[in-house]
Amino acid sequence: MENRSHALIAGFFTIALLTLATLLAIWLGRDKIQRIPYEIVTKSSVSGLNLQAVVRYKGIKVGNVTDIDFDAQVPGQIVLRLEVIPDTPVNNHTIATLAYQGVTGIAFVQLDEDGNNTQPVAALSGTDNSVPRIPLRAGTLQNLEQRGVAILNQTEELTKRLNMLLDSQNQKTIMNSVENINKAAAAWQALPDKLEPSLAQLPGLISDTRNTLSSVSQLAQDASKLTGNLNQFSTQLQSRTGPVARFNAALDQLSDSINLDTLPRIQSLTGEARTSLRTINRSAEELSERPQSLLFGRPAAAPGPGEPGFVTPNLAAPK
Repeated sequence: MENRSHALIAGFFTIALLTLATLLAIWLGRDKIQRIPYEIVTKSSVSGLNLQAVVRYKGIKVGNVTDIDFDAQVPGQIVLRLEVIPDTPVNNHTIATLAYQGVTGIAFVQLDEDGNNTQPVAALSGTDNSVPRIPLRAGTLQNLEQRGVAILNQTEELTKRLNMLLDSQNQKTIMNSVENINKAAAAWQALPDKLEPSLAQLPGLISDTRNTLSSVSQLAQDASKLTGNLNQFSTQLQSRTGPVARFNAALDQLSDSINLDTLPRIQSLTGEARTSLRTINRSAEELSERPQSLLFGRPAAAPGPGEPGFVTPNLAAPK
């Protein structure tokens, strides 16, 4: 009976000791740091992300993921609950992305800045939830997956176009093009044989060209000499004692002689000629009026007033 009582006391003592040790471990291991909750909403896949996943700010661990659940208000949307230490500089330009550790594929939340706004992030307006929300952007793997899908679609489209390009009709066209290229290559190979006679005559042509160039050079030298002579002749002509100057002086003397001597004589001769012409005209008029004057001479002039035989004309007589 006494042994049983000792065993019962020992059992109670052991149970009490284990309970105290558990409570002491919980008390010592509890987190005394007050953390700030945030939420991340996304419609993208969050594969590889588990509860208690690490939250890092620019690579520094600042908290953990405490909950992963569906959004009751928006179908297909996932809500991630985060808790980070208070001194984490989360603001309105803070963004979240999913990153993966090494080759293990374990995902964690990476926080980073997308601007210079340092105001604290506010709670989502229009909801009863007071927890601020941080937008989640596609990470490197998500971008790679999206681009990979786009590349696969483009590759599929390229394959379809290649299949269309390599159909039977196009294959015949391509083969005809290849044959034409072969014919052109054969003709090109035969071209040197055809050019060989011309190439054989090329040295003589080069020699003739050199002789022609020598002749042209000599002609250029002669033309240069002729140009020099012409320049010299032009200089002599334009000099003050040159032929042009002497010819101009002679022309000036001739002009002066004409103006001072010849023209007055011509004018005097012209006057005499006019007088002679008037006399001839008067004689011709008298001859036409009295042709008999050629035989009997000119009649005597009528007497004037006061001369014998003058008769006063009767002005009142009818005409």
